Amino acid sequence: MKYFAGCDSGSTYTKAVVIDENGKLVSDVTLRSRINAVLSCEDALNKVIEKVPELSSPKDLSYLVGTGYGRNKVPFADENISEISCHAMGVHVADPSVKAIIDIGGQDVKGIAVDKDGTVLSFAMNDKCAAGTGRFFEAMAKAFELDLTEFSNLSLSAKNVIPITSQCTVFAESEVISLVGEGKPMDEIAAGIELSVAKRCFVMAKKAGATDSITLTGGCAKNAGLKAAIEKVLNLKVIELPVDPQLMGALGAAEFARKKGM
Repeated sequence: MKYFAGCDSGSTYTKAVVIDENGKLVSDVTLRSRINAVLSCEDALNKVIEKVPELSSPKDLSYLVGTGYGRNKVPFADENISEISCHAMGVHVADPSVKAIIDIGGQDVKGIAVDKDGTVLSFAMNDKCAAGTGRFFEAMAKAFELDLTEFSNLSLSAKNVIPITSQCTVFAESEVISLVGEGKPMDEIAAGIELSVAKRCFVMAKKAGATDSITLTGGCAKNAGLKAAIEKVLNLKVIELPVDPQLMGALGAAEFARKKGM
């Protein structure tokens, strides 16, 4: 049996996936990224290989593709491919019916239109500001003194929405701290945060060609409050993938590796 892998070196998390020659996902791992991208990738690859009895080293892989923010730093990689292409391919492998993606990474937001073969039709990216990214949500959760999971569910109980006017992460965090200090309902503040990010995703969804549905990838795809806000603001159904949405870049890279290494 041949095995193929993809390593997604992200700014916040490093993900690795191993698939077999039939395209079946056999192993995956997600680790917090270290300052040194090479060490992060080595950690992820070693851990993902440990879960496959037939493999003892990344060198035993038939083909390895690196992707993500630090794709040029993936050790032993046979080549690297952009995260935009890999997210499109990963989503296509997970659910071929999906044609539009919003990928919310640690430092940017992308809208991606997917062709019927998993290639990219078009894309748009916002990497000028951290607002609406994973870093933004981490800052917001910190302001609430909650972890990300607790924060992502907080807005679901809100009966009203307190708008967040600041677009900048730093100013938004200050605004949120002030609102919390004033005793405003925390779930309604959280609803305002989720709504503000959903509005920022509107342009990305349109550029991705979304008409009736879309899917979310990246760690923020697990944010239940954001999913609900996007469905409300964009009037689109958010399709939940059968595979961890945070793994889409690594899965797509692994599929590229399979196609090139067979």
